[in-house]
Amino acid sequence: MKAYYRPIVQTDPSRPDHALTLAGGWAWFSEVEVLSRHEAPQRISALDLPAAMRDRLTAPRADITRLDLSQPQIMGILNVTPDSFSDGGEFQGIQKALRHARDMRDNGADIIDIGGESTRPGAEEVERAREVDRTAPVIKAIREEMRVPISIDTRKQAVAEAAIAAGADLVNDVSGFTFDEALLPYVGQHALPVCVMHSLGDPTTMQDDPNYEAVLLDIYDFLEQQVEALVAAGVARDQIMVDPGIGFGKTIAHNLALLKRVSLFHSLGCPILIGVSRKKFIGTLGNAPEPRDRAAGSVALALAAVAQGVQVLRVHDVFETRSALNLWQAVSG
Repeated sequence: MKAYYRPIVQTDPSRPDHALTLAGGWAWFSEVEVLSRHEAPQRISALDLPAAMRDRLTAPRADITRLDLSQPQIMGILNVTPDSFSDGGEFQGIQKALRHARDMRDNGADIIDIGGESTRPGAEEVERAREVDRTAPVIKAIREEMRVPISIDTRKQAVAEAAIAAGADLVNDVSGFTFDEALLPYVGQHALPVCVMHSLGDPTTMQDDPNYEAVLLDIYDFLEQQVEALVAAGVARDQIMVDPGIGFGKTIAHNLALLKRVSLFHSLGCPILIGVSRKKFIGTLGNAPEPRDRAAGSVALALAAVAQGVQVLRVHDVFETRSALNLWQAVSG
C-alpha cells in the first residue's frame, strides 16, 4: 500500500531542537501526516520518516533560472492575449507588454511568465503560429532590455522552441506535458527548466463536472508520474517545479482540499508553484465578482501557501503580493 508523506509545516520562532528544515528554506517541521487511500491519516515524528523521504523533504532546492528557492519568489503574469479572464487585451503589443514587464520587475517580480493562449475555462485553442507571433517578439524585447528570468506559458512545442530562441528560460506547461507529445522530448533534449502542472482535461471542458477518487492523492500521483517522465527524458529533477493546478478542472471543494494540504507536494523533491491569482473561487468566497477586486483574496491565499513552504507564487498583483510578503517575512523571521 502506497504511503504519502505530508510535512506539517511550521514557521513559529520557537523551534524544537529535533525539527527538520523544509527544503532548505524558511519553514520547519517536526511531525508528518501519513496519508493513504485506504486508511485514516496518521501523525508520526519527522524522525521516523523513511531515510529517502527525509532526504527529499529536507534537501535544499537548487536555483532555477537564477531564482533563489530558499526564499519565496514571485512570478508575474504577462498575458499577451485578447481573452484572458482577468486582463485580456490590456498588454497586447510589444510596447504595452514591455511597459508592464518593467512595472512588474520594479515592483518585485522575480520572474515573468508570458502566455499567448488563454487557458481559462471554456477557452478555445489558439493555432501555433498565432501564439508564436504573440509571444516571441515580446520575449525578445524584454530580454534585450532586462535580465529578469522569463518563462513561456504554453502547451506546444513549436511555441516553446520559438520562445527559448527569443530568450525565455523556462517552459511552464499547464497541461503537464500531456497536450503536445513533442514538448516533453523537446525540453528533455535541451535539458530545459520546466514547471509541470496538473489540469483535468481541456480548457473547453475541464469545469463541466470534475471528479476525483481522492483529489490530493490523484494529483500527487499525476505529478509524480510526469516528473519521472521528464527526468527520464533528460530534465534534471532539481530543475522541475510542480503545480497542482488550482482551478484547472477543480471545484471549490477540490481547490480548498489542495490548498489545505499543499505541503504534501514537497515530498516530490521539487519546488512548488501555486497560481491562485484572481481565480473565480476567490471571487465566490471573497465576495468579489470582478477579477480586479480579488487582489486581497489572492494575497491571503498566497501567504497561506508560503506558510506551507511553497516557493513560487504566480500572481497578477505583483506590488500587493510583494508588499504583503515583505511584512509576512518580517513578522515570521
